[in-house]
Amino acid sequence: MKFTEAQLEQAFIHLLQEEQMTHLVGGEVRKNEFQGVSEPPLQYGHIVTEKVLIEEDLRNYLQSNYAKENITDGEITSIIRDLDRLPASDLYESNKTFMKRVSDGFLLKREDRNQKDIFIQLIDYSENDNNTYKIVNQLAIKGYEMRIPDLILYINGLPLVVFEFKTAIQENTTIHDAYVQLTTRYKRDIPELFKYNAFCVISDGVNTKSGSFFAPYEFFYAWRKIEGMPNEVDGIDAMFTLIQGMFNRKRLRDIIQNFIYLPDSSKKNEKIVCRYPQYYAAVKLFENIKSHQKPLGDGKGGTYFGTTGCGKSYTMLYLSRLLMRSTHFASPTIIIITDRTDLDDQLSVQFTNAKGFVGDESIISVESRTHLLELLQGRNSGGVFLTTIHKFTEDTRLLTDRTNVICISDEAHRSQTNLDQKVVVTEHGVKKTFGFAKYLHDSLPNATYVGFTGTPIDATIDVFGDIVDAYTMNESVKDEITVRIVYEGRAAKVLLNNHKLEEIEAYYNQCAEEGSNENQIEESKKAMSQMNAIIGDPKRLKTVAEDFVAHYENRIAEGATVRGKAMFVCSSRPIAYELYKNILALRPEWGEIKVAAEGVELSDKDKKEIKPMERIKMVMTRGKDDVEELYNALGTKDDRKELDRQFKNEKSNFKIAIVVDMWLTGFDVPFLDTMYIDKPIQRHNLIQTISRVNRKFEGKEKGLVVDYIGIKKQMNLALAHYNNADNQNIEDIEQSIVVVKDQLDLLGKLFHKFDKSGYWSGVPLEQLKALNQAAEFVQLTQELEKRFMYIVKRLKSAYDICSGSGAFAEKQRDEIHFYLAVRSIVFKLTKGVAPDTAQMNNRVRQMLQDAIESDGVEEIFKLGDDSQTEIDIFSDDYMAKIDKIKLPNTKIKLLQKLLAKAIDDVKKINKITGIDFSKRLQFIVDKYNERKESDVLRSEVLEDFTDEIIDLYYALKKEKDSFKDLGIDFEEKAFYDILKALAVKYDFSYPNDKLIALAQKVKTVVDDKAKYTDWSKRDDIKAELKVDLIILLAENDYPPVDRDEVYKEIFEQAENFKKYSEN
Repeated sequence: MKFTEAQLEQAFIHLLQEEQMTHLVGGEVRKNEFQGVSEPPLQYGHIVTEKVLIEEDLRNYLQSNYAKENITDGEITSIIRDLDRLPASDLYESNKTFMKRVSDGFLLKREDRNQKDIFIQLIDYSENDNNTYKIVNQLAIKGYEMRIPDLILYINGLPLVVFEFKTAIQENTTIHDAYVQLTTRYKRDIPELFKYNAFCVISDGVNTKSGSFFAPYEFFYAWRKIEGMPNEVDGIDAMFTLIQGMFNRKRLRDIIQNFIYLPDSSKKNEKIVCRYPQYYAAVKLFENIKSHQKPLGDGKGGTYFGTTGCGKSYTMLYLSRLLMRSTHFASPTIIIITDRTDLDDQLSVQFTNAKGFVGDESIISVESRTHLLELLQGRNSGGVFLTTIHKFTEDTRLLTDRTNVICISDEAHRSQTNLDQKVVVTEHGVKKTFGFAKYLHDSLPNATYVGFTGTPIDATIDVFGDIVDAYTMNESVKDEITVRIVYEGRAAKVLLNNHKLEEIEAYYNQCAEEGSNENQIEESKKAMSQMNAIIGDPKRLKTVAEDFVAHYENRIAEGATVRGKAMFVCSSRPIAYELYKNILALRPEWGEIKVAAEGVELSDKDKKEIKPMERIKMVMTRGKDDVEELYNALGTKDDRKELDRQFKNEKSNFKIAIVVDMWLTGFDVPFLDTMYIDKPIQRHNLIQTISRVNRKFEGKEKGLVVDYIGIKKQMNLALAHYNNADNQNIEDIEQSIVVVKDQLDLLGKLFHKFDKSGYWSGVPLEQLKALNQAAEFVQLTQELEKRFMYIVKRLKSAYDICSGSGAFAEKQRDEIHFYLAVRSIVFKLTKGVAPDTAQMNNRVRQMLQDAIESDGVEEIFKLGDDSQTEIDIFSDDYMAKIDKIKLPNTKIKLLQKLLAKAIDDVKKINKITGIDFSKRLQFIVDKYNERKESDVLRSEVLEDFTDEIIDLYYALKKEKDSFKDLGIDFEEKAFYDILKALAVKYDFSYPNDKLIALAQKVKTVVDDKAKYTDWSKRDDIKAELKVDLIILLAENDYPPVDRDEVYKEIFEQAENFKKYSEN
């Protein structure tokens, strides 16, 4: 027995039933709608209507829950009518309105105006859980087309979750297909269903993910943990954890009410469904704040440790909503404190755009301490205020002594833990300054403090309390929220001798320790200046510049970086400037102002957004004593903001940023994938810094950290400290080098019978021949082809990481590119678009192109290309071209592709014939793929396959013109084929001349109705067409087979033909 999509559906139904949900089949739901009043209409054997709500359930729920308020039938009808009226044409806005009603509730104006308005919740969120949960499969919904979603979860008659399944046993179907089906086909054909959607689930049994209907596929995530589990799970287990995690009735209600964020306004249709770490963290922190709140508790609300890049700002939003809507806190005031100097960062933008979600109209970015004092004075509740820690240092006067104040600190470890005072003697006398945390506690003595951090240090825990929840870098990589980081050590390449290396290591150990008292801070500063003397040695900087340029250019040439963006971290401003000059001396063209790199295509929008600038820039603040050249190069604060914008634009010419302290924290550029470090960074900041390259981006598999100074030991210590000894987060570049060598070895064994000498000869024609023969060689059997493609894919992803390391000789590089080129040829033959060509060096890319052209293969590759002008693939010239191809497997693949295209064209005109030919082609292809090892090299076997495909090609060509012999046009021939096929299916005879006449009459009837442009959407016209066809068939004594089937086939053919003839 195969584990098909239907079995997967049953498994989900079974698991959801275990969560106390009732299962119904779609037909039962539809029958209930009619309640015997009339005969329900059937379409393709399904009862189908446009309704997506189960009205009866919603009525019953409102009736029973609001019986005390004497809610009337009329009032219930008005609630349902308001939901119904939300336009499906503006799906995002309608869904936003609906979600607000579901999660926040709304006031119902009474029919009797003398009565008080009722507050309505469409779901009972109380412990009583007085809700009806139903899971419905195979519900036929009539929209622009009839569609049957796999499974829908209803609460009180509202279709809140849609499931789409794909079988796990077919290699070529994935959950991405399920995503496309939901967000393209269903969105187009049954948008009505998604007005009421909270989130969607896609699964093939092995991968199960959930996400918002409006989110890109990358933002669908697994729910890999349920309460009480020590570790996350993957694969089939993740299906159980998603259901037990998200669909536990209490948790599901909680997610719908508090954990789906829709911003107040959004240009990008944002709707964010929480991920499991965000959900558990917010819930645990909320409970912890409750138990530690003053006066009964100690005010330490807890520390949340979440790895950089895992979406902590959303966790803060969810927590703020929980706090603001909780009766326990009676509308608290929330103060969010960040460590940034300016507040125009994403956190402030995100919060000020979440007034509706958090549930408070005053969400304000605070200008100064005085401003905060004004806002807090006389306020007993409410308000969310965003401020920076630096605003607190102005004085220590009391801001408010209320206890329902929650202080949430973002990146708390950096500055907010210092309670010590310092005494500074100046010419004006003795001045006392305190650590930031002291100012905080004096200003808000009774607040409860919560710390969010990516790198907790012990002092964080003293201020904010124990770690309540943690989400490490490793978990984040497994959840595909961030990418893995790879480490490449190059310190030895740029240091003048080993003795210096040891010296640096010793200084670094001193610098890396957190300076917790004055003495240590002084020591660490001293060590730093001695170290800078070594790092800044002019000879060394020259070597670093040379090595950096070679490494960077190598990565660009090998296509190993997604957008060529890199960040270089220097240890001081003077050193950064010297390095910058050294790099420009080697590559003066990097200092030229350009709009974009060569070959980058810019849209009109790009042209407006991109500001022409150099490829390499320094990002630092100006110093008053800077030399003029440096002073001008650095620019003003506004210039730096522009640099920020340009670096975040993937097409901008600004590719390399040299930094010292800026941009190392809280700076997100998803396509930044290489970071060069030449600065001793304190341990807690080190994780933050290297995490700049772990953001997810299409095509980016890993982030690379290149180390010029020897940070490895500190990095490992930091990872062990911050990741609960979970230090498997950073791969060494050595691992990638080993993987490449292993794959090369495997490929060498695979190709040991193949003669590659033509490729090494260096003669272009010989090289092309070798490439084409190699592609032929790997297609000998399907198993060999799959194995080859898999090995080269692994080779490619490892080589991308280590291509700049200098670990491979020229001969090995050539060999790697040989295999990559062969993979691209085979990929194009099977899939139609070559992968990775952008990431192949130019010489091989050109060779690949020539290989395709030289073999007469090029036209056929262009088949799938829409921009290609029409070619007559049935012409004799075209067949002659194919005949010239000497490589039998390549020829078979091309013929298969060619015929599939021809059959597709026929399907547009004559659906039934097209389907018949598809089946015949599939039969030949399956036979070819299953050919025996022993037949691999027997040319007559391959010739048989070629002949079979060519015979089918000519049969199709003949079939295409067969209408001429019958004296009818080709659309009439399509109806003729339907009538004939049904005669064969039901085993009755009908004279051929009468069949031809009947086909012509059918076309006349169809044409009469199809003259209305919207005929296929109008039920009245479709009903008329059906009646006319039934009368016509009866008049012509066409035997009374299942008339519905005749009608269905004719209608589909007519609709199909009209659709393509209008295009």
